Amino acid sequence: MAEPPKLRVLMVSDFFFPNFGGVENHIYYLSQCLLKLGHKVVVMTHAYGNRSGVRYMTGGLKVYYVPWRPFVMQTTFPTVYGTLPIVRTILRREKITVVHGHQAFSTLCHEALMHARTMGYKVVFTDHSLYGFADVGSIHMNKVLQFSLADIDQAICVSHTSKENTVLRSGLSPAKVFMIPNAVDTAMFKPASVRPSTDVITIVVISRLVYRKGADLLVEVIPKVCRLYPNVRFVVGGDGPKHVRLEEMREKHSLQDRVEMLGAVPHSRVRSVLITGHVFLNSSLTEAFCIAILEAASCGLLTVSTRVGGVPEVLPDDMVVLAEPDPDDMVRAIEKAISILPSINPEEMHNRMKKLYSWQDVAKRTEIVYDRALKCSNRNLLERLSRYLSCGAWAGKLFCMVMIVDYLLWRLLQLLQPDEDIEEAPDIFLHHHGEKIN
Repeated sequence: MAEPPKLRVLMVSDFFFPNFGGVENHIYYLSQCLLKLGHKVVVMTHAYGNRSGVRYMTGGLKVYYVPWRPFVMQTTFPTVYGTLPIVRTILRREKITVVHGHQAFSTLCHEALMHARTMGYKVVFTDHSLYGFADVGSIHMNKVLQFSLADIDQAICVSHTSKENTVLRSGLSPAKVFMIPNAVDTAMFKPASVRPSTDVITIVVISRLVYRKGADLLVEVIPKVCRLYPNVRFVVGGDGPKHVRLEEMREKHSLQDRVEMLGAVPHSRVRSVLITGHVFLNSSLTEAFCIAILEAASCGLLTVSTRVGGVPEVLPDDMVVLAEPDPDDMVRAIEKAISILPSINPEEMHNRMKKLYSWQDVAKRTEIVYDRALKCSNRNLLERLSRYLSCGAWAGKLFCMVMIVDYLLWRLLQLLQPDEDIEEAPDIFLHHHGEKIN
């Protein structure tokens, strides 16, 4: 008979498969490695198109696609209390011990963490992004984060810069915040068996074409580089509102034969695009940790990136050329990258990435955070309310009211449908044949 799982973890985020991105990949690979370590992992996200209800993924990963539709930027409409019944049902059905929320953008994550704390569960939060402090959107977002993290057990950030940013925004004690980086599946991202010819140098860009990812910088940088180097061509993968600006730039400078626009690239095809190139270009204006850089380096590409957020922490100095988010400085960085291309060995770079980044290492470090969370003492409602009260003169009182109503609604649900009436789901154990995620 199979042993019961060590921990039962519920991952919650608005961002998950079939959508692709850094947060989605992080949740998927972390979940797979935790399953191999003997834990039970369940994911809760919103419905994507006709993908609704319960689905099973590789390794027995169970996913609840809750029938909520995305409101804006793939996040659900904030209901505050609307998710309480379904969160309670999932927590009871799956006998969850730790609730792990991902991404400050995710309203589903914030609501699930709030309900889980009301019901006395241990909660962990991972922040994947950087935020400012001055603009209206950031001020409101930071207040929401302060509310969500006021009663958190432990938090994780993906870079030291991200940790500093989260501590400043939320008022969390730095002792509660751990730094665990992202990783890359090096088995999936391998260099090409035959290196592309350097007669024509290909610079690859794979990114969402939005302002935050520096699409406007690309519009200025690409024509300048093409003027300087007649043997350079660009391959741009990704879609977004700035796609039109790049098309206009291509038409204006007659670069149709030198700038290839691929549109949205499925994650399964990212490697096939990367291995056609020599240099990977990242023009982000803000970035907590860029997984795309890891994927490119694992495929043996030299990286040119803006020096923003946690990017300088990602790769060793000889694997990346950093520049300020300024067109002229980025052109100089590309010139430097082209000059050192002959000294780059893709296979050697790939082998170094294997040693530097591993999802198994990320999972083992996350296990330690879960253990720390489980050792945190349980607090009664009054002790928890005192934490929310310290969030601000007016906001503190509002947060307390929100939590009191949440507590009363939870008690009402217990009267209407006692915990013992919620059927527990059987555990499904799959035999792993030693397969490895690097």
